[in-house]
Order: sequence, then C-alpha cells, then structure tokens
Amino acid sequence: MKKRLVLFLVGLLAVVALVGCGEKSQADVVQALEKKVEEMSGYKAKGKMTLQTGNDPQEYEIEIWHKGPTYYRVNLKNSQKEQSQMILRNDEGVFVLTPALNKSFRFQSDWPQNSSQAYLYESLVKDILKDADAKFSSAEDKYVFETKTNYQNNKMLPIQEITFNKKDLTPTMVKVMDTDRNPLVVVEFTSFEFNASFDDNSFDVEKNMSSAQIEVPTMATGDREPFAVKYPLEQPNGAKLVKETEIDTENGKRVILTFEGEKSFTLIQESAEIATPASASTSTYVNGSPADLGFTIGAMSDTSLTWTHDGVDYMLASEDLTTDELIMVAKSVQGQTAK
Repeated sequence: MKKRLVLFLVGLLAVVALVGCGEKSQADVVQALEKKVEEMSGYKAKGKMTLQTGNDPQEYEIEIWHKGPTYYRVNLKNSQKEQSQMILRNDEGVFVLTPALNKSFRFQSDWPQNSSQAYLYESLVKDILKDADAKFSSAEDKYVFETKTNYQNNKMLPIQEITFNKKDLTPTMVKVMDTDRNPLVVVEFTSFEFNASFDDNSFDVEKNMSSAQIEVPTMATGDREPFAVKYPLEQPNGAKLVKETEIDTENGKRVILTFEGEKSFTLIQESAEIATPASASTSTYVNGSPADLGFTIGAMSDTSLTWTHDGVDYMLASEDLTTDELIMVAKSVQGQTAK
C-alpha cells in the first residue's frame, strides 16, 4: 500500500513539474520575442485597422511588408471609399504614395524608428522591451501585454494592449487606448508570415504606384463634384470660428477657416490637384516628417500639418497648437460629417 502511495506521489510530482515547465514566464516570453526580432529577415502581414475616433468607426484594410533591416511597405485601403495610400521606405528615403492623385511625396525621415507603430511587429516588441512596468497575462492560446506607447506626436494614446499567438508569437490584435482606456485604434491581423520572400522591386516607388493604380484608378479631374466643407469637432481651449473665406481657383474652390482664441489656428481646404501621368516618376520633397493620422499619412512640421483625403487637400496651420493638438484637430475634421 505504501509503495503504491509513493509511486502515485512521484507520478503526481512529475506531472506538476511538466506543467510548470510548459508555462512560460513574462521574462521567457519577452526573451523569445526579442530573439524573434533579431533572427527574422522580415515579414508579410495583412489585417484590418479600425479607428474609433469621430461619429462612426472607420475601417481600413492594411497590408504590411518588411524586409530587414530598413525596407518597409505599408498599404492602407478604405474598401468602402475605394481609396488607398501607401508608405514606402527604401534606400532613397521615405515616400508616401496617393495613387488616386498620381502623387508621391518624399521625406527625409527616420520613420518608423521614431515612434510606436501599431502594425509593425518590431515596433510592438520594442515597446514591450522599453516598458519595465509592462503587464503580462497568459491564456490557453495567447500572450497579452499591456505597455506604454511611444507616440512622439500624439500623447493622447498612452496605452496599448498587444496580443500574440502563443504557438508562433505572431501578433493577432493590438488595441491602442486613450487615458480612459477606450480603444481608439484597433489592428486585427488576419495573416502573418515571418521570413517572407520579396521581388527585387517590391519596395520601388514607380512599381508600387503603377500596381496600386490598377486597384484604385487615378481620379479624373472633370468627374469630381465640389467638395463639402468640413469643420473640426475639437477646438482646443475654446477657439471659435470667426471667419470663413471661399476663393475660386483653377482646381475649384479653396476654403479658409480662421479660428481665434487662446489657441488660434487656420484650416485650409481645397480640391487636390491630380498629377499628370508624365509626372508619375517624380516625387515632391516635403519639409517635415510623416504623421500617421490613421485614415491617411500627413506631413508634420513645427507649425503645420497637411494631408489629403477623399480628393481634398487640407492644411492646418498654427503658431499656438502643439503637435498633439494639431493631430487632434486633424482627426476631428475627418471624424465627422460635413455641415
């Protein structure tokens, strides 16, 4: 009887030991993620990004290509509105392509190294490694981290929740939250392939512009309706609209909205100019850095933020607004229905 009891206890201890060995600690998982980033040659991923800012959620299909160490291709497409935008990084710099306008802009920028990126694997892992207070939980098939973000131009989204597949450490979901823990940006990955292969011209500007225009044809100038003026929902420190000026241009109308108060700013809207096919291979140099607004990639300088959306060029200028406030106002313009 005693012998059976001893054998039972030994077997039970063995099972407990095996279970204990199988459950990884936070440090184990962090170490495995760091090793994954160090050893991978790149990846291809697809997913859906949902922005919860404004009256209605906006959904975008997102495709990410990364070839180590510094090549990137991020394609954002709004399937409802048939519009897309792409950000490329290659040896020549950082480019933002808008196929519907046949335009590309070039930045001298260290993107994406200078800020958190909710859809880039190595950026998510970097944020986990940097946060000594990161929270961790383990479920049956997933690991979940909660960390601080590192958005240089947007301190309004300080927290993110990152979920990884336990089996292969691929990301499955990222929620970027405001100070009240409301998820304002949600990225859901539908596929993720480590060490993917790429063609020689996968990150070429002209090749990507041409292929994108097959899916989203270039707008025809004569087909466009006059745009509806949009007004920001967020006006920092009680700034009030004091003047609205409309000017006729060769492209159509230009509308200038002037807001005054402790935080004064000007918002200019006009029909975007469509580049001719002959100029497809040239890129306009932009003095600033790319600003990821979620719905589009804008250009940020110390005192202004410019972006294009639905065939309309926007320029937000202010000597008073911080970069956070410029982004907040820009997002509130796009997150509402025109008056």
